[in-house]
Amino acid sequence: PSATLSGLVRNADGPVSGATVRVQATDNMAVTDENGAFMLAGLPPAELVTITASAPGHYINWTAVVPDGITTTIELNEHYIGDDFEYDWAEEHGIEGSASCGVCHTSYPEWLADGHSQAAVNPRFLSMYAGTDVEGNKSPPPPKNNVGVPLPPDLSQPYYGPGYKLDFPTRSGSCAACHTPMAAKQENRQNCGWSGCHQDTTADFAGQILDRGVSPLDLKGDAAEGISCEFCHKIGQVALQRETGLPYPDLPGILSLRMFRPAAGHDLIFGPVDDIARTDIPEPRDVHLPMQEESRFCAGCHYGILGGVVVGNMDVKGGVLVYSSFSEWLASPYSDPETGQTCQDCHMRAGDVNYFAYPTRGGVIRDPNQVHNHRMFGESMLQNAMTLTATAQLENGQIVVDVTVTNDQTGHHVPTDSPLRHVMLVVEAQNGQQQLLPLVAGPLLPEWTGDFAGKPGHAYAKILQDEWTGEFPTGAIWRPVQIKEDTRLAAMSSDVSQYTFAAPDDGSATVKVQVLYRKAFQQLAEWKGWDDPVVVMEKIQIQVGEP
Repeated sequence: PSATLSGLVRNADGPVSGATVRVQATDNMAVTDENGAFMLAGLPPAELVTITASAPGHYINWTAVVPDGITTTIELNEHYIGDDFEYDWAEEHGIEGSASCGVCHTSYPEWLADGHSQAAVNPRFLSMYAGTDVEGNKSPPPPKNNVGVPLPPDLSQPYYGPGYKLDFPTRSGSCAACHTPMAAKQENRQNCGWSGCHQDTTADFAGQILDRGVSPLDLKGDAAEGISCEFCHKIGQVALQRETGLPYPDLPGILSLRMFRPAAGHDLIFGPVDDIARTDIPEPRDVHLPMQEESRFCAGCHYGILGGVVVGNMDVKGGVLVYSSFSEWLASPYSDPETGQTCQDCHMRAGDVNYFAYPTRGGVIRDPNQVHNHRMFGESMLQNAMTLTATAQLENGQIVVDVTVTNDQTGHHVPTDSPLRHVMLVVEAQNGQQQLLPLVAGPLLPEWTGDFAGKPGHAYAKILQDEWTGEFPTGAIWRPVQIKEDTRLAAMSSDVSQYTFAAPDDGSATVKVQVLYRKAFQQLAEWKGWDDPVVVMEKIQIQVGEP
């Protein structure tokens, strides 16, 4: 026979209604009524069980009982609600930073392999910010016309690509707000330091009135961790516009986040489960935050309007939507709460292991669908991002190839996020001697695709044009830019193209169709010394005629 357990959940003001009471690591749960009362059934009658209770605004608490007909009471304490921006990031077990999380948590090595842990040391980001190549060679200041407007670079001289600090040597910009949000101990609400709009000399002269801009260069210690474990688990709210569900355009990154960095004597960690019970710490510190499983948690750093003019509190006129992963998801079928998928569903795969913390460190065995991988799968998903179909046949003495590329497996545009990224469809036909057959009709890849320029195919990219110099595509997104074209594939959309090749003399041909991904435009990568490989996303080979 099974046992039942009844009880109350209370806080300092009295009963707590709507609290979730759970047998830890199980689906056996109840919700307290208006009197804070609950009853759990189906319990083992003579075993010690851990019962947890959680409610919005409170730390999770627990009790361990043998359900023998007794009534139990679980006391909840309201969690810390301040934000100490001078907070010293975690140090436990004598270990500083995120490595201290790795003593217990399986997700630490996953995070180490993820781009978030590398945000502060990413050579592409740093070389674009500083105006150098990966070896530290620096481009000269940009030439300017007689009214101070930059001109295209003089390529007869050594040149290592554009850089924010080349254009704005005395400003820090807002890059740190997303890439290195632990780089300064500054207030992050309506703060010019994170916006980086004032010159350093202006901030220095103003003294305590203005914070100095936050630079992502030469960071040490916690700041060099980029987006750390603790940083994300101290986010309690994300500011989104009620009308659109999008971040406010003048609040990039940390400026859109309500942080809960505790003052001395307090602690707090937000997490996605409601049944954490730890006996190794003097007081509860875990808080259930359902938002950690929602796409809006990611919105602040994965949506960005650059440029424009701030005309009021959280209002910007003009500007260009440069980073748009979140808005792309929001506009797609994937945002449907009934049938869709969140960012976390795809990029934080669940089910690899069945515990958060190693059992030797007190971790409990739970449903593996509750345990999400922190590798934040991105590039490894490229081979499962789209569907490629192609047919080839002889028609009127020519080879006609029909190609369809469909973005049917990705909850945002392909490619997304950084406008340096692009995808190329490359189509070729060879005769029996492996000689390329000439294209008679069909689109060609543009000049900016580098080694692929002029080949049959199609490019998918958001191409930005520098309004100062007219250059495109440009990676200098901090300058005034405009979207020259956006040929990317939105979620659930398709691109259809046709290619006609001259027929081979021997009547047989091999048609090869590939979808390729590059992190950056070839010319820019060569200037910067980036060596990221071209990734084959999809490929098809078709034999036409008898070989």
